[in-house]
Amino acid sequence: MSNDTQVRRNDRSHVFHSWSAQQQINPLPIAGAEGVWFWDYDGNRYLDFCSQLMNVNIGHQHPKLVKAIQEQAAKLCTIAPSFANDVRGEAARMITERAPGDLNMVFFTNGGAEATENAARMARLHTGKHKVLTAYRSYHGSTSGSIAFTGDPRRWANEPTVGGVVHFHGPYLYRSAFYAQTEAQECERALKHLADTIMFEGAGTIAAIMLEPVVGTNGILVPPDGYLAGVRELCDRHNIVMIADEVMAGFGRCGQWFSVQNWDVTPDLITFAKGVNSGYVPLGGVIISQKIADSFADRVFPGGLTYSGHPLACASAVASMQIFEEEGIIENARTLGETVFGPELRALAERHPSVGEVRGIGAFWALELVRNRETREMLVPYNASGADLAPMIEIVNVCKAQGMWPFNHFNRIHVTPPLVMTAEEAKHGIAILDQALDVADGYYER
Repeated sequence: MSNDTQVRRNDRSHVFHSWSAQQQINPLPIAGAEGVWFWDYDGNRYLDFCSQLMNVNIGHQHPKLVKAIQEQAAKLCTIAPSFANDVRGEAARMITERAPGDLNMVFFTNGGAEATENAARMARLHTGKHKVLTAYRSYHGSTSGSIAFTGDPRRWANEPTVGGVVHFHGPYLYRSAFYAQTEAQECERALKHLADTIMFEGAGTIAAIMLEPVVGTNGILVPPDGYLAGVRELCDRHNIVMIADEVMAGFGRCGQWFSVQNWDVTPDLITFAKGVNSGYVPLGGVIISQKIADSFADRVFPGGLTYSGHPLACASAVASMQIFEEEGIIENARTLGETVFGPELRALAERHPSVGEVRGIGAFWALELVRNRETREMLVPYNASGADLAPMIEIVNVCKAQGMWPFNHFNRIHVTPPLVMTAEEAKHGIAILDQALDVADGYYER
């Protein structure tokens, strides 16, 4: 029987944690979870306001999803990707039917990083070109290719990376790189900047533009109307593959199966993971347009994974999509955004001067914290660490002490709970956040 002491001892002695200096962390041992809550061995309960890593969309330990995995394990635990398998085919069928346009095929991976890596590979082979354009404010994974696509500081320590990746500025009106004053201006100027980047890099060298339709970790940046359609038009004009990285924004997070459906845009490739089965079993993939799939009808696609389309993972994806529809989970995410998160978080901004901006859609929101609303100075610097990060650590610690587990990145608090959260649970978490923002106000320079 595990206990707190034993779990801590084994973790500290033998587990090597990601994105961490190993001697500077003290992971909290978790005893269990259910729905939108998880708890430690001392019985302290935490409202999961971050869905762990924005992936537990269906909530913890959903009984129907657990049962589906158990039933598949009793039937067939694993079979090589080279065979046809019932749940693998069914998962692919269901995913493609929920995707836009003619995205009719699925290449399964173990997670999001492998999905973006393989999507870029497909684009390069399909077009015969080599460059991939991605945004500075982006995260696409941490394999050698996907970390190169990533625009944020996590790329720096991994450099030099693979070649052929060029970064550009996406739309972000609050901190506009284009001196825009309105959403329309930001859209127009961001598209002009992207068009210029294509011109200077050479359209004949660019295989793909990869972007998060709604930027996740780097700010919950919801694109202005017309931006994604403009990217689509640029891709069509220059024979560039449009890759939508929906690893975080997809499967209900933005109130649709895929976030691009909020703007009626169909990319050539969609990468997914996280919410497809809420991480119950590792799973990701690339949804492929018929045109690109046809590129490999008579030539070999030079990639593969031992666990591609793993039966346990695919069975959980099938069950998850069924549960989404039976229980109206995507509709719940959309309703939460419109009736709870949007109005309640904006009300926080009215009470707390340290909230510079509230952004979001569905169950995907961010509070950008500042020291001054006029100058928009960030509460902590970009890529802050050490003592510079102290204000955000204080805010997060207040939340945790009150039983709510938030997600923070740089100067932002992200509100990204499981999509099964009730309005009452959401308001409870926001009330805790209300208290924590008093700390942020203490740093405000009036």
